[in-house]
Amino acid sequence: VQLQAFGGGLVQAGDSLRLSCAASGRTFSSYCMGWFRQAPGQEREFVGGVNWSGSITYYADSVKGRFTISRDNVKNTVYLQMNSLKPEDTAVYYCAAARVRTRLEKEYSDWGQGTLVTVSS
Repeated sequence: VQLQAFGGGLVQAGDSLRLSCAASGRTFSSYCMGWFRQAPGQEREFVGGVNWSGSITYYADSVKGRFTISRDNVKNTVYLQMNSLKPEDTAVYYCAAARVRTRLEKEYSDWGQGTLVTVSS
């Protein structure tokens, strides 16, 4: 599946932003989807994921309660709603697809190109 993430931008601390990830192909609904991020000088880290139907979501502790993942299998799109943004959320955000529900980067086979989110203090 091919993925394209978009929706990043420059926001202030406390603001909200919604990222989208559009998928091509008819098999989108069979994939679990994840969001990852990579801050400057740091390794890429798991942000959150959603199962194939959207009924199960799971998050990193650093974003739990602030970020929400959802998906629309008709529109072949997965979303990352980010609320109460903090400067430490600044990173390039990636969406990715996996055949299983996982937090492990190595389990994700397909990746979008990333979209930059910058949160100013």
